Amino acid sequence: MTRQVKTYNPNHVFVDTNVLIGAYSGDAQFQTDSDCLHYLYSIVGKRLYISTLSVAQLISVYQKRKTNDEIRAIVRELQHRFTIINFTVKDIDSALNQTGADIEDNVQFVLARKQKCRVIITNNYKDYRLLLGAQIIKPSKVRMIAR
Repeated sequence: MTRQVKTYNPNHVFVDTNVLIGAYSGDAQFQTDSDCLHYLYSIVGKRLYISTLSVAQLISVYQKRKTNDEIRAIVRELQHRFTIINFTVKDIDSALNQTGADIEDNVQFVLARKQKCRVIITNNYKDYRLLLGAQIIKPSKVRMIAR
């Protein structure tokens, strides 16, 4: 039996939680994250993905920093701009078998791979470097993705 090679779609881009949290923080030190998202929103022909895990983490982080109305507005914008991927117990099991040091990032990687995302945008390059198959890009380098 031959093993099927998983192919990646160069037009599928996955954005990690840390970029979302920085981008919507309103903090000047995370302007690069905000600029990254605006650039991604401007690209025609790319499909942008995040996970339900990212949405839940963002809500949790902002629960004490923003009003519920502000959080709702952010989540609605994310729903409009991204395809949001659900995760399953099978995805968690797969993440536990990955070589990356950060298990939460392993979950994100499994979800990105499930959608055949060629590119993952993250501030945690070190946590993804051992996970083979995708191109890992920091928000400051997002313009490597052609329009």
